[in-house]
Amino acid sequence: MAQIVVRQIPEEVHRALKAQAAAHGRSAEAELREIIAHAVLPQSRPRAGDLMRSIWSAAETEDLTFDRDRTPAEPARFE
Repeated sequence: MAQIVVRQIPEEVHRALKAQAAAHGRSAEAELREIIAHAVLPQSRPRAGDLMRSIWSAAETEDLTFDRDRTPAEPARFE
């Protein structure tokens, strides 16, 4: 994972970062990673897990049952 050194941060910004991190229950370094990620990563693009959750949240799943296919797999053939 890459590392970045940021120099000459104003003291008031550093204090505010530490206070915000404490409010979120994490270190200043972890808080800064979160801030940077939210600033540079696209937030509008849906993530796969969110899409799956939205599909299944609308489905009626109370009556669903799933049976496992217990048919033995055929062995791989290498010719």
